[in-house]
Amino acid sequence: MAHPRKHQLNDQLDVVDIIKTEIHKVEQTLKKVDEFYQKDLRKLDRLSDTIARVGGSWAFIFGFFLFLAVWVILNTLLLMDSSFDPYPFILLNLFMSALASIQGPIILMSTNRASRRDQARLEIDLEKDLRDLHIDQSSHVILLELHRDVNAIKKKLGLK
Repeated sequence: MAHPRKHQLNDQLDVVDIIKTEIHKVEQTLKKVDEFYQKDLRKLDRLSDTIARVGGSWAFIFGFFLFLAVWVILNTLLLMDSSFDPYPFILLNLFMSALASIQGPIILMSTNRASRRDQARLEIDLEKDLRDLHIDQSSHVILLELHRDVNAIKKKLGLK
């Protein structure tokens, strides 16, 4: 006859193995989602992701401010007589408008791809949460049954 404590320990290990297996499945699924959204990226898609990453950074902002400062200093102080873009810096405005009109849609393309990938990950996360709720519900039912059994045993023993 099997020892009850040993059987109980094996049941606990089985539950731990099941949980580890489920965690591994979720990790693999999330990895597959990322691979799916990365595998068919064209060179221009990768370029737009890079532009979005660089264009949305503090380094870009500080670098751009530095570029603007150099442009203004060059055209107002250093090249006063032969300035290639005198005040009010029309050429600079043209470059800034062109940069904004190109950079905006490129960043939106990258953001849209990231949003689709994130939506797929959220759906997988929701599925996992629903499975967890079912497990929690089953656990609560078991705990309630155990609580009733313990109360019945206490009542029979005259402890309650």
